[in-house]
Amino acid sequence: MHEHEHNDINAMSQRRFFTVTILNSLITLIEFLGGIFSGSLSLLSDAFHNFADSASVVGSYYAHRISQRPQNQLNTFGYKRAQIISAFLNSLFLVIISVVLIVEGVQKLFKPEQINGNLMLIVAVVSTVANLVSTLLLSRGSKHNLNIRATYLHLLSDTLASLGVILGGILIKLFDWVLVDPIITIIVALYISAEAYPIIKKTVKILMQGSPTVDCYAIQKDMMNIEGITGVHHVHIWSVDENSIVFSAHINMQDMLISEAEKIYDPVAKLLHDKYGIEHVTLQAEVERGKKEDLYLDSRNDID
Repeated sequence: MHEHEHNDINAMSQRRFFTVTILNSLITLIEFLGGIFSGSLSLLSDAFHNFADSASVVGSYYAHRISQRPQNQLNTFGYKRAQIISAFLNSLFLVIISVVLIVEGVQKLFKPEQINGNLMLIVAVVSTVANLVSTLLLSRGSKHNLNIRATYLHLLSDTLASLGVILGGILIKLFDWVLVDPIITIIVALYISAEAYPIIKKTVKILMQGSPTVDCYAIQKDMMNIEGITGVHHVHIWSVDENSIVFSAHINMQDMLISEAEKIYDPVAKLLHDKYGIEHVTLQAEVERGKKEDLYLDSRNDID
């Protein structure tokens, strides 16, 4: 599973990132000029959004490159969190853009301006096609990587925004309903925020070393069923990135040789890997010490 995900991520070639960056740069220029000459806020907002996407794609690519660097003395877990930081910053920037668009949209509702529906519609159609191509280029791997998903959501939201602008252009052309422009802007901005929030929440949890969605008490119960283990406590579990889970714990066992204790370690590591997807396991063997402690130890008493 993890190897397949890793292959999906590596399949995101430099050429694809470069193509998407060029496309978004052209879209930004076209929409910016189109927004100015047509008077459309939704086109201008989409232009700024596309500019953010170009920066996002470049940042995501380099974050992915950095994350592939090997472990070293200063970074013993490697650089995997570079992608988590990139995903967080991309999503946070999306929310900031959304807030700006909502404020501008509300202002336009009270002070509507005349809009050139024909020009708005032509530019929106061109942008939609280009955005759709960019989205398809980055769709592979977006389900298994937060960094790529954050960039993919940038592009997907752009595609939806462009579709909204097309709808607005049609309504303005047919009915001269200029209020549809800021309304579409606000709706798209709310959608962008809703899509970005889960990524922000998940990346913050990883950066804060929060426990992933595994049941620690179920892990304790399974470990206690392994012959030779009489207690499990002092458990720490966190994620390096969305795919790599780290686990450490103190286990109580009968007094024995280290060579005998290793025979207990192996089935524990196999259990955690096969059932819970945990790849990095650190165990500390004890006989009676800490046997009555809770599963989680207060950090003030966290003495190994």
